[in-house]
Amino acid sequence: MAAAPSLNLQSNLPSLKRTFSNGRLRKPRSSSSIVALHQNGSLRSHGTPGLRVAFQGSTGAYSEFAAKTACPECSTVPCRSFADAIAAVERNRADRAIVPVESTMEGTALRNYDLFLRHDLRIVQEINLFVHYCLLAMPGVSTAELRRVISHPMALAHCGRALERLGLDREAVEDTAGAVKMLLSEQMLDTAAIASPRAAAIYGLDVLAGGLQDESWNVTRFLLLSKLPEPLPPSSSGKMKTSMVVAHRGGSMTVLLKILSAFSSRDISLTKLEVNNPTMEGKGPVIILDVRSPAMLKTFPHVLYVDFEGSIEDEKVKEAIDEISSFSVFVRVLGCYGADPHVYDLY
Repeated sequence: MAAAPSLNLQSNLPSLKRTFSNGRLRKPRSSSSIVALHQNGSLRSHGTPGLRVAFQGSTGAYSEFAAKTACPECSTVPCRSFADAIAAVERNRADRAIVPVESTMEGTALRNYDLFLRHDLRIVQEINLFVHYCLLAMPGVSTAELRRVISHPMALAHCGRALERLGLDREAVEDTAGAVKMLLSEQMLDTAAIASPRAAAIYGLDVLAGGLQDESWNVTRFLLLSKLPEPLPPSSSGKMKTSMVVAHRGGSMTVLLKILSAFSSRDISLTKLEVNNPTMEGKGPVIILDVRSPAMLKTFPHVLYVDFEGSIEDEKVKEAIDEISSFSVFVRVLGCYGADPHVYDLY
């Protein structure tokens, strides 16, 4: 997968004045831009009682916290994998699934995009969460007694320098909250877990250290997916955002320039433009479900993911999509939803 070159696009977090640089989001000038979750109660408009949101991981996982931040009154459905979370929506065991799609430290996690492209789901909401990693241990255990640390592979990678200084052996498990549960169930007194401060509070563990991540500014963007289209909600920023995937055959650069022209000629601001070309890494094609009747899976050597400001109900957006469809072999709108520029804090 190759990230598109820097194109001076607006970022997914416009009010924090971030721009993409080498596929990642830049840090804002001040951490005061972060929105604390408990400043004034529920900050989200999606508080429908009885809403069920599926997430990957165990209770206390970052994805669950993102779900509760996006939909404060929802009930959460833990799932072993992202595929299971999507399946929960398809089988009516959940109303939405929440998946992380990009972060300031990892760039774009396109695997989750590729995953839900194979299903008839729609993006209905976005949420940006500040990820704060803590070193958790059993009550009474000191740092000097630790010999190893367990957590999700990405959490271990994000905290590499701190763990190197601590001299701890690393062991990967399925998720951060799952690591905490393992500590408790096996009463590990020589082992720590990397997880959130919320997980420490839920499971009654001691926080030995906070802010373990190598980069102090660590934000992950999550998308909420639904099986059924929903009425377009009011946006906290007053703006709407639309996501789409464009498939083509042949040279990527020509199509890329045509897409840029289709939006720029109509004064539509892009917030994301990502090229996914798995063939460059010797991998198979991108598989996309064509949701038009009759629904069928299609394969493409490479695709482009595009996010832009505007609603699919806007005439100029319709015109841009029609123009892109005229020179592309396949276009699918992945969702239209309220643009949320805020970053929500674990505290």
